Amino acid sequence: MATAAGDARGAALDEDRVQRFLERVITDGGAAVAGLCTSLGDRLGLYTAMAGAGPLTSAQLAGRTGLVERYVREWLAAQVAGEYVTHAPDTDTYELPDEHAAVLADPDRTTYAAGFFTMLQAVYATEDSLMDAFRTGEGVGWEEHGPALFAGTAKFFRPGYAAALVPEWLTALDGVTDKLERGAHVADIGCGYGYSTALMARAFPRSRFEGFDFHRPSVEAARDIADQQGLGDRVHFEVATAQDFPGDDFDLITFFDCLHDTGDPGGALHHAEQALADGGTCMIVEPNASAHAEENTNPVGRALTAASVAVCLPSALAQHGPQALGNHAGEEAMREIAGEAGLHHWRLAAESPVNRVYDVGR
Repeated sequence: MATAAGDARGAALDEDRVQRFLERVITDGGAAVAGLCTSLGDRLGLYTAMAGAGPLTSAQLAGRTGLVERYVREWLAAQVAGEYVTHAPDTDTYELPDEHAAVLADPDRTTYAAGFFTMLQAVYATEDSLMDAFRTGEGVGWEEHGPALFAGTAKFFRPGYAAALVPEWLTALDGVTDKLERGAHVADIGCGYGYSTALMARAFPRSRFEGFDFHRPSVEAARDIADQQGLGDRVHFEVATAQDFPGDDFDLITFFDCLHDTGDPGGALHHAEQALADGGTCMIVEPNASAHAEENTNPVGRALTAASVAVCLPSALAQHGPQALGNHAGEEAMREIAGEAGLHHWRLAAESPVNRVYDVGR
């Protein structure tokens, strides 16, 4: 019976559809392996060495980077196969197009995306822990991941924040930039390496900024970065959670891509509501993903929802709070949580392919 049923199911298959899907899975598998090569190219400085250099032989690139030519040649072959790098067979030279360098070699460009591949090192390393979590319902805490996740997350989000935070997102909030220019008190919750905090501090020297994160190594990194940028006089970082950060009378409280990672987002927003000054504002920046799974069938949605499986949901569950949202709970759920916390003003202020920015207050 079972064999007959299996044969019947097999006979009903659309073989063309099977082949098309097989090709997609093989393509995805190739991309997953190639991601290691992209991370290596970023971390070893290969892309940076190729940027603007014109055609190079593998030996020349090895000389520029101090790496072993045989490995460099193998890496270049993978880059050509992925169409990241071009190859001229007559001269046996390789070139990184300027347009590709803008994405892979220049951390100061808004299009820089190499940080995504740094994060993958840590994500793949926790696969066994995730398997256990699927079986037990327990979480995998942020701090249980390797340092590559912390550094990669900061590296990945920094270009987008640099492009939009000051000129677009803050200006879209009602009356906030005027306060910042005069001198405001700001709390950046879940600040990580503090790139968001530093961007605001550089733009508004009359204001005071406090960054809070429960992850001590990230806070220590944020302090070092702020000191290097000469911002120590108006930026302070401290280890604290979203539910217990100190201080009050904040004119602006920000949550950059972190509220959904907490085990108690309602508690975090309730604490923020109590810490706001009269007329203060919360800026909540969340991933631009939908609560409806079928609306995430695009490259950004796919990346975000996969990241939620690997990092966001397990991090929230590890905190044993009342809610574990994942990164695609959607605006309606977030707005309801804010309202229950006493933050009844809610407005979509800005949007990008990756983020949605909400202007929230009492």
